[in-house]
Amino acid sequence: MAEELVDEKPLDEEPAELTDEDLDRIADTAIGALQDILKYFEVGEVTIDEYEGDEGELILDITGDDLAVLIGRHGKTLDALQFLVSAITVRTIGFRYPVIVDVEGYKSRQREKLESIARSSANRAASQNRSIKLRPMTPYERRIVHICLRDDDRVETASEGEGSARHVVILPR
Repeated sequence: MAEELVDEKPLDEEPAELTDEDLDRIADTAIGALQDILKYFEVGEVTIDEYEGDEGELILDITGDDLAVLIGRHGKTLDALQFLVSAITVRTIGFRYPVIVDVEGYKSRQREKLESIARSSANRAASQNRSIKLRPMTPYERRIVHICLRDDDRVETASEGEGSARHVVILPR
């Protein structure tokens, strides 16, 4: 859908080994894009901390005063912000590299909730020997569930549905 706008020209595969210079270029590009976008939100002084996530992704965490406008209702504005920063970064560096935009740890807290839901749903699926369908989720949220349960030998996960109705199903093995 909207992602098709980004994919007008073929993108190169991510290089097998990224150098520190490559990672710095990715971070500088993503931070620059984020700072440019933030100028349009009247949020005052902000700090952008960068660090590497558990799955090797670049996480940019914005901190400051009164940043609720950047999160939006149910994180929708934050999702859009992340999409824009990712699209600009991909277009600039020429290959896909996972960039996560967070605001004062909001996504981190959401991730913990999703992982808890995933584990309890996996327990239910295994103990009741039936599949458990989770609520519709964004691609980012579904990825968290899949990653959380990938090492659980009792269950497997699959995504089903189309568009905004796409959801994860946890199946007993």
